[in-house]
Amino acid sequence: MTQSEAPRSARPAVTAELMARTGLDDAMLSRLVHGFYDRVRSDPLLGPIFADRIADWGPHLEKMVDFWSSVALMTGRYHGAPMPKHLPLPVEGEHFDRWLDLFRQTAHEVCPPQGADWVIDRAERIAGSIHMNILDARGHYGRAGLPPQL
Repeated sequence: MTQSEAPRSARPAVTAELMARTGLDDAMLSRLVHGFYDRVRSDPLLGPIFADRIADWGPHLEKMVDFWSSVALMTGRYHGAPMPKHLPLPVEGEHFDRWLDLFRQTAHEVCPPQGADWVIDRAERIAGSIHMNILDARGHYGRAGLPPQL
């Protein structure tokens, strides 16, 4: 059984343990999300992609706080399917690299070291998964399932 499949009754204990181990809490994750997206919005590479798709940032930021609360603290607050939203985006490897750079900078500024390491590890896994799925959807994976040499 994965942590996401843990009984609801166990979720508060898992969340409390993660908070104690990482030093993260919901207020810190909110600062992380808001600070990160402030950087994204002003970034010359990423800003236009987001500006073309998000008119009202309030609901998006709330959803992202719930997402990161679920990812980092296993709160179960996020209910959604992020992959379909990302598949049609006009993004390449450089966009993922920049997204991760901005996320790492913000995490190191906002979070204690162990919390920053925790969320950065998850962000790297998420970015890798989304990037791989986008490449797959574009037909960049051959029969061997390997990406082309980029």
